[in-house]
Amino acid sequence: MAEKRKLFEEVGEAKRPETPARTGMIDRGRRGARGAIRVWLMMLFALVVAMILVGGLTRLTDSGLSITEWKPVTGALPPMSEADWTAEFEKYQAIPEYELQNQGMTLSEFKVIYWWEWGHRQLGRFVGLVWALGFAGFLMLRKIPPGWTGRLLIPGLLGGVQGAVGWWMVSSGLTGTMLDVASYRLATHLGLAFVILGVLSWYIFLLGCEERELMQCRRNREAKLFSMGTGLTHFAFLQILIGALVAGIDAGRNYTDWPLMAGGFFPPFPFEIEPLWRNFFENDGLVQFMHRMAGYLLAIFGVVVWLRARRSPHGKTRFAFNAVLAMMALQVVLGVVTVLYSAQLHIAITHQLGAVVLWVLILRARFIAGYPTADSIRGSVR
Repeated sequence: MAEKRKLFEEVGEAKRPETPARTGMIDRGRRGARGAIRVWLMMLFALVVAMILVGGLTRLTDSGLSITEWKPVTGALPPMSEADWTAEFEKYQAIPEYELQNQGMTLSEFKVIYWWEWGHRQLGRFVGLVWALGFAGFLMLRKIPPGWTGRLLIPGLLGGVQGAVGWWMVSSGLTGTMLDVASYRLATHLGLAFVILGVLSWYIFLLGCEERELMQCRRNREAKLFSMGTGLTHFAFLQILIGALVAGIDAGRNYTDWPLMAGGFFPPFPFEIEPLWRNFFENDGLVQFMHRMAGYLLAIFGVVVWLRARRSPHGKTRFAFNAVLAMMALQVVLGVVTVLYSAQLHIAITHQLGAVVLWVLILRARFIAGYPTADSIRGSVR
């Protein structure tokens, strides 16, 4: 028999079912496979870094013009017979690099440079495959967080453009009297690689935090330091492009004294090429001078940004910019050593790797300035 209720029973005495507090509403339904996507992007990041290094070695070994055709699909297969190798070698013998620089090269010597270029292109195909499979998989499983589908398309689209730019670059060295590819096309190719690397890095940083954490951290954005970090990013990118111009004309193998150039502050004959504008792309002395001066100015600006970062109330922000300054100092030293040793292969590629590390550290410091976390907050992954 049901118990009779008291006539003057207080409302507060009625038992109510206990319901757990609902937290994390911002992330409810928005997570997707954030962790898995982040791992996938890290794999792409590592592959793009490998592409940059293999591309640098391909350039330093003068292998970039060994394959004279662009076959995105059928080119994945290397020559399979001696007749195939002979046919490829004959195509190479018809371009200016062979006629003006490599006369007398043997087939076995040709195979060495061919494998470098083939490996570079094959790695590019593999990067595209990893992106396509990953994107299609997450899309079909509906694991992409809301708002991220368009973002994750961007690396793939940029990768496709990069393949076309790569052939545009190579084609510049197949006719006329060019011994190498056009330096400004090489700069475009390398610059786009760093853009792709930057996009991947930023996405990895974003996916390292929950949406609610990003919204909370953004309220504490250090606007001035974030802006200075943006300026440092742009300046570093400009220096990377100038470095590509240096590589494009082998300017790093000339003027091997430092801090002077051929005994003077300014290189001799900096404007000997006509028309005048071509000197800024093709004059080895002027291009190396530009790279040196831009490096000095970048280092000075890096110190200015670091001094501003020292006043940050966030320990992670200060540490991030400390890392930038330390890597920048190391990169300056590597640059000087590269010049003194006439851009020997192992030193030059280390200098290029240093540019990759510095680029990512600058982006990371900028991100942390934009989304700072208090030292007491735990669980954020950067």
